[in-house]
Amino acid sequence: MALIALGVSGGIGAYKAVEVCRGLQQRGHDVVAVMTRSAARFVGPVTFEAITRRPVITSQWRPGMNADIEHIAIADQIALLLVAPCTANVIGKFANGIADDFLTTLYLATKAPVLLAPSMNTNMLAHAAVQRNVETLAARGVRFVEPGEGYLACGWVGKGRLAEPADVVEAAVRLLTSGEQLAGKKVLVTAGPTYEDIDAVRYVGNRSSGRMGFAVAAEARRRGAHVTLVAGPTRLDAPAVDEVVRVRSAAQMHEAVMRSAAGADVVIMAAAVADYTPAQHAAGKISKIDAPLTLTLERTKDILADLGAMRDALGGSAPVLVGFAAETEDVVERARAKRARKNLDMIVANDVSGDDRGFDASTNEVTLITRDNEEVVPLQSKELVAGRILDRVETLLSVRPAAPVRR
Repeated sequence: MALIALGVSGGIGAYKAVEVCRGLQQRGHDVVAVMTRSAARFVGPVTFEAITRRPVITSQWRPGMNADIEHIAIADQIALLLVAPCTANVIGKFANGIADDFLTTLYLATKAPVLLAPSMNTNMLAHAAVQRNVETLAARGVRFVEPGEGYLACGWVGKGRLAEPADVVEAAVRLLTSGEQLAGKKVLVTAGPTYEDIDAVRYVGNRSSGRMGFAVAAEARRRGAHVTLVAGPTRLDAPAVDEVVRVRSAAQMHEAVMRSAAGADVVIMAAAVADYTPAQHAAGKISKIDAPLTLTLERTKDILADLGAMRDALGGSAPVLVGFAAETEDVVERARAKRARKNLDMIVANDVSGDDRGFDASTNEVTLITRDNEEVVPLQSKELVAGRILDRVETLLSVRPAAPVRR
């Protein structure tokens, strides 16, 4: 049984936090409620006190509070900080290190995993400032439960309502039980696009943001792995992993990956690597002329295929190899064929045709395909999708034949 700090912030979804609290208790966990001043305007602290049988923390200025420096004591005791609902205001404070109440101070003081269940108006959720704060927290390893869609308290219909309590509880339990199953393992992850230069100013690229690969790298590190991240050009801050290798082109990514892959236990190729690159690269800027410009493109090296060939050479010591298939039609069928053709243990079939998934989105819906099994992962945050991918990777590692003993 773990002690969970349940943060409740000021939104109409606060009433659902009561169900979240009860659900955590039914799964065998102990809960201490931490309420913001605004949250107490929606649900009375006495409700949580009756359910948890613990004093509800509503202020860091309660008389006697500093005698035990309670926010530090709780920060050390809890196994998880869960905030449900989590408003845009609290997300912004967490992202920017503002500690002006007990909940925000607890976030800065604890080393426990953090899980946030956002709840807010649709336009607030989509606002660039909120999305940037979410990205900042995700890069630090904070996990999210994706908000639901439907009728909101403000009268709008859209995305932003608090996820169902059962889904919040399940995400919390999964986070608590994941532990450090990848401790001692070396994981290589690629992320982002590659840019293929045409001249000193222009390039051929794609819309990959790196979010999915960064989420996978952060989750692998949280599970105890030694993580090397090879990242193409992206505006996102890289997660806190053991090594980050920055590259620009497909050729540079090929060199970096092949250099690190032989010593890895797992290779996850989430990057959107260019299939073609200009045959010639002008040293300066190509001047504009009143005529068409013809570019000759040539194939780049196929990193996945080369990794698959390397597997054959390494035999039992070969890493578990995971690829991604970004497609817009016949997604699963094409992914199945790619997995077999490239000699992969698993491929993540990724439909990139929608605005709410794939490239440059915070959510994803994928199908995990192995030789013997297929699993559909419904639309949710990329951080949660990363968890599902790593769950399957752990299974693949557990059935991998032992490497031969070298004498």
